[in-house]
Amino acid sequence: MTAPALVRRTSSPGSTPAWLLAVEQHRPPCTPNGHRRRRSFVTRTLRGGTDLMRQVLFSDELAARSGVLQRLDARVKLVSLVALLLATSLAHHVATIAVVYVGTLVLGRASRLPAGAVARRVWLSVPVFAGVAVLPATLSFVRPGDVVLTLWSWHGVPQGVTAQGLATALLLVARVATSISLVALLTLTTPWTRVLDALRVLGVSRVVVLVVGMAYRYLFVLLGAVTDLFEARAARTIGAQRHDRAARAFVGATVGTLFGKAHRLTEEVHLAMVARGYRGDVHGVRAGRVGAADVLACGLAVAAAVAVWGGDRLLGS
Repeated sequence: MTAPALVRRTSSPGSTPAWLLAVEQHRPPCTPNGHRRRRSFVTRTLRGGTDLMRQVLFSDELAARSGVLQRLDARVKLVSLVALLLATSLAHHVATIAVVYVGTLVLGRASRLPAGAVARRVWLSVPVFAGVAVLPATLSFVRPGDVVLTLWSWHGVPQGVTAQGLATALLLVARVATSISLVALLTLTTPWTRVLDALRVLGVSRVVVLVVGMAYRYLFVLLGAVTDLFEARAARTIGAQRHDRAARAFVGATVGTLFGKAHRLTEEVHLAMVARGYRGDVHGVRAGRVGAADVLACGLAVAAAVAVWGGDRLLGS
């Protein structure tokens, strides 16, 4: 499903305006010789902030849909997520992990999540983090074995990519992709406040929950401050913006200004919380009762995790 089609489908009274979720398709203007101009760092920063806000609004829209996972209690989903993540991390066969990944696709479909949005969250981060990390593991001096791609020779012995290294890298990439898919299912189908309340109910330290919650909330306040600084510079600049020494000095000054604003904001927020009766704990939205459907779903998830772990052991080492 394309983004415009998705926007049209999510536009309804009381929801986020469609124009705010629409993806901008315009490209940089062309120069007289036909080449497109490179976007300045100001433009890229403004566009990045806008995209982040759009993704958050889009996630809230997905969590409000009437899907299978959206109907479940956040605590149940969190426990199920931990069980499935543990089973995935203990699996030693790609086939077993692939079964879990297919299960995430089925659950995403049943929860009315767009496959493109989930796939982008998974497969845009996996090559950057997991792919780069496992690349050395494919080489013979890290993972000795049968060389399938010779890159150099050492004392007459061919060295390069080994079959055992490729198998190890594939296993790690499969684990990471499946784990990110499971986490994406939780975050896309559950409002962030519910996730924090579930963490608090399940025994996570209140300090950790408070820090994470406030960081998430005030991240967008600081993002707005950054956007204002760059918009002010763009409004004062005549002609094309250059990537010169003055631009680098502006970025450095912006970082310092943002740090000062963040420090002052923390003091003001703390004083405001104390004035409103804060004594070290935060009371969130009261969690509802866990129903029969939630218990059944949690049981199925735990049973699936045990089945994955047992099936992987049956396949052998």
